[in-house]
Amino acid sequence: MNFPMDLVMVPVQLIVVFFTLYYFVLAFFGLFRAPKKITAPPSKRFAVLVAAHNEEAVIGQLVDNFNIMDYPRQLFDVYVIADNCTDKTAAVARNAGAIVLERFDPGNRGKGFAMEWGFDRIFARDVHYDAFAVFDADNLVDPQFLRVMNHHLINGELVIQGYLDAKNPTDTWVAGTFAICFWVVDHIWHLAKYNIGLSSCLGGTGMVISTELLKRHGWGATCLTEDLEFTMKCLLEGIPTSWAHDAVVYDEKPLTFMQSWNQRKRWAQGHFDVASRFIPRLFAEGIRRRDIRLLDGILHLFQPHFLILSTIFVLLSMIHQHVPFYTNILYTILPGEVWAVVAIGQYIFPLIVLMKIRAPLKSWLYLLLYPVFIYSWVPVTFIGYHQRHDKIWSHTPHSRSLSYQEVLGTFPKEGMLSKQEANER
Repeated sequence: MNFPMDLVMVPVQLIVVFFTLYYFVLAFFGLFRAPKKITAPPSKRFAVLVAAHNEEAVIGQLVDNFNIMDYPRQLFDVYVIADNCTDKTAAVARNAGAIVLERFDPGNRGKGFAMEWGFDRIFARDVHYDAFAVFDADNLVDPQFLRVMNHHLINGELVIQGYLDAKNPTDTWVAGTFAICFWVVDHIWHLAKYNIGLSSCLGGTGMVISTELLKRHGWGATCLTEDLEFTMKCLLEGIPTSWAHDAVVYDEKPLTFMQSWNQRKRWAQGHFDVASRFIPRLFAEGIRRRDIRLLDGILHLFQPHFLILSTIFVLLSMIHQHVPFYTNILYTILPGEVWAVVAIGQYIFPLIVLMKIRAPLKSWLYLLLYPVFIYSWVPVTFIGYHQRHDKIWSHTPHSRSLSYQEVLGTFPKEGMLSKQEANER
């Protein structure tokens, strides 16, 4: 026994085993879903909120998209926050029919600040809304979205995340692998957690938040990952994030690797920031309340730390093969056959998901490059950790101008309900 190194390496191996098994087992619960009957008549009134910074190329298509919503027009209003714009975003959105709120505050840049400002302005209006539906300017939205969210709100859910789909999954290999990643996470993480009663997590767009909740607790999420921050803020209050698998929103994926890199680095920076502030509080409250959802929230916040830890462990284990310097307990805890199943599973799960959503041929070809995208998270996460104190928001440019009908023609979505199906269900 190599006692000095084992004090470090044995706990590290226990953490690796726990995280690996936890998320492997969790994934199985996302491979099925109980039938959902969307029967509630439209009754909730929505404020549709879009924070847009220099998005003249795409904002018009999103606002037009709401003209084909399968939801009574008098039960929702579309607000666009033209945030520090230097282009024609405000004019394009206004001409398309949105209520435009123009904000100029270069000192507080970022979506979180824009949303907080927008919430306050809308609260000040003499209009009652039951909930806010938040989208990004580059999105397109399934016509059933508000009807499905209405059903969830009537069921008492206060914070709800919709199905995060891709608007442009066949544009480039980067957009394609990014789309695969989102589809996989939608099923083996979001849906899996919802199926077993754990809290999901807001994804920044396609999310619905109760007005009562916002007025009671405030938004207060202004970091680089405002969605994650608000998720954990709600979780501390005992309010989980629900998952609406049939409420589909189409997000524009980055076209180039550098766009993808910069976006994910910002996510990693924000993730580390939120983790440092919320893990201790979630742990204390989770133990006090004996609430497994709070402890599960800690595991989610710890994920980038685990990626760094596991990467270092893999590198050290390579050295260990030539110069043993710690006690390897991985195969003592679990037999080699189990590790083989886990290793194969990380490639099988994406295949199952692509079959479930009836993905286009290009997506199957992009699957060959999927490991490149996944393993590129390693350097992104290391850099994100190094720059975790950098709070400067960076804008991801969007240029893929598509109508909802064009996206619908790409391929049918497993999470999508047609109007006839929705009425039948």
